[in-house]
Amino acid sequence: MHLSMRHAAICSIAIVALSGTSACSKPEPPTDRPPEPQAQHTALRDAIQQPIDQAKAVEKAMQDAADKQQAEIDAKTGG
Repeated sequence: MHLSMRHAAICSIAIVALSGTSACSKPEPPTDRPPEPQAQHTALRDAIQQPIDQAKAVEKAMQDAADKQQAEIDAKTGG
C-alpha cells in the first residue's frame, strides 16, 4: 500500500468509527417546562381553513333550507 492510500484508509475508518459513535449517543433528558407555544394563526393555515369554513357555512345553509322545506311539506300533508 502506498502511504497516501494507507492514509486514506485510516481516515475512512476514523470517519466511520466517529459517525457510528455519534449515532449511539444518549438522548437528552426531557425538560420540565413545556415547549414554546407556536404561532396561533399563519397565512397558510388561514388559506387552508377559509374554504373549509365556507363549505361548512354552505352545508348549514342547505340543511336549514332542507329542514324548512320538509317542515312546509309536513305542514301541508299533515305528516
